[in-house]
Amino acid sequence: MKPTDTSAPEYYHRVVNCQYACPAHTPVPEYIRLIAERRYTDAYMVNWESNVFPGILGRVCDRPCEPACRRVRVEENPVAICRLKRVAADNKTSIDDRLPEVPTAKNGKRIALIGAGPASLTVARDLLPLGYQVTLFDREQKAGGMVRSQIPSFRLPESVLDEEVDRILNMGVETRFGTDITSLKAVIDEGFDALFIGTGAPSGRDLKLPGRDQAGDKAQVGINWLAGVAFEHIKTVGKKVIVLGGGNTAMDCCRTALRLGADEVKVVVRSSYEDMKASPWEKEDAAAEGIDIINHHVPHSYVVENGKLIGMRFEVVESVYDENGRRSLVPTGGEPVLIECDEVLVAIGQDATFPWIERDLGIEFDKWGMPVLNKSSLQSSLPTVFFGGDAAFGPENIITAVAHGHQAAISIDLFCEGKDVCDERPADQHTLISQKMGVHEWSYQNAVSNDVRQAVPHMDLQKAIKDLQAEVELGFDEKLALAEAHRCLSCDVQTVFTAERCIECGACEDICPMDCINFTQNGDEADLRNRLRVPATNTEHAVYVSKDLKTGQVMAKDEDVCLHCGLCAERCPTGAWDMQKFILNPA
Repeated sequence: MKPTDTSAPEYYHRVVNCQYACPAHTPVPEYIRLIAERRYTDAYMVNWESNVFPGILGRVCDRPCEPACRRVRVEENPVAICRLKRVAADNKTSIDDRLPEVPTAKNGKRIALIGAGPASLTVARDLLPLGYQVTLFDREQKAGGMVRSQIPSFRLPESVLDEEVDRILNMGVETRFGTDITSLKAVIDEGFDALFIGTGAPSGRDLKLPGRDQAGDKAQVGINWLAGVAFEHIKTVGKKVIVLGGGNTAMDCCRTALRLGADEVKVVVRSSYEDMKASPWEKEDAAAEGIDIINHHVPHSYVVENGKLIGMRFEVVESVYDENGRRSLVPTGGEPVLIECDEVLVAIGQDATFPWIERDLGIEFDKWGMPVLNKSSLQSSLPTVFFGGDAAFGPENIITAVAHGHQAAISIDLFCEGKDVCDERPADQHTLISQKMGVHEWSYQNAVSNDVRQAVPHMDLQKAIKDLQAEVELGFDEKLALAEAHRCLSCDVQTVFTAERCIECGACEDICPMDCINFTQNGDEADLRNRLRVPATNTEHAVYVSKDLKTGQVMAKDEDVCLHCGLCAERCPTGAWDMQKFILNPA
């Protein structure tokens, strides 16, 4: 293998698995260290720079960072990265003096943002300090987009949403709320220099089966129903409710129905429990509230008698997997089963639709009705128009929408400056700073423990299900927060090896608790991985290979299981190993 090239940001960035997995590349270990030092406001600002909505995402993020956490590979449970984000948000002081200054003298460029969700709000936050005039359109009277309309207040209090949304609006956004855009051409004709479309995926899928028309308004699309509850148009629900679908929206529907007074709520899913799209914690929270999840039932028909919905029939199936792991749902051969209900909520998916975009403007759409975009710039075939969030590539999550907002803001700025939005994008920068404070002292907490993940306290269940507005999760108190923060392995503090200083004494190899450091003969990657003291079988993670040492051997370290504990650097008599904090400065 060739010596590892650590000169570009990509290598060490990938080693910080949590940060790399986050679409917005939030520097997770950095803000967790600040929480461990009780520097909550500093931790909040580290988050605000990258993910923009720490209080919101600390409650409802899909947490792509947590499955990537190194703790998963050396223990069972990841660090509670998401809930620690909430700790920073709940315990911060005022950040008004830390916000970027927005110039009163503008740069003469006007930007239109259509849809007031997280993607558009991120674009606004990034462009306003550069002197752009930003106009935000939305059909609702308040910003937040589908975060406001689809996430129940018992998961995300309105006060938290308002605080973080209003912080951006107060930076100087011109708002045109209550404006339902029916023509993109009309917006373009106002003379904006660039337009960003972040309208989400607002079209929920209905389920057209026999009996659907007769069921009438007793069968509703889940996202529309949740919006009705959020805006207080819907205040009651049937006593026996079926929720169709296995995603997070279905979990929100079933838990909301319980709080609106349903006596019996059943979630009915085509797949197995394990294959449901809902996040594990969402399924666990629903089950904890007594909601019955019925798997392997495919909807067959609505059952209406004397003009009244009395239930649904389902075909019972089983999951069968082929040799490639592809799943098929195979009928068991029995008669359809009846599940009684008096209301059905359909949460089987949603789509981005653009009936208000004229097809003769020069914006190309694919066969699914989605805009054809450059994936790095998010620019459409009409150069002045950019897309982001669910409107770009279909339903994802809030943190992906934020990441799109950052990238679109860069693109819009380049475009307005007359630069190429792809070829002239600024490069990521990085720094490596030694953490050495003394012979055996480091400026970060590097003790490795086997402490279990702390459970987030919840309010009393019986009180929770009687109050639609009561936030179920209470969050970590300081004692729990500090205990959880100390579980972080500080993966951004890198093990940096200088071959010229190494005398090949083997001290680091001996002391490594994971046996991941090896002095051996080089070879091709497959061969070298298999010859390590503990074979490096996880090819998703790199093997760090040095230049040739004096004996002709190389140092090879498996990045997969390294704990970043620093014992190698403490033991090394020549300083060939150092612990250096990696700081990524994204474009």
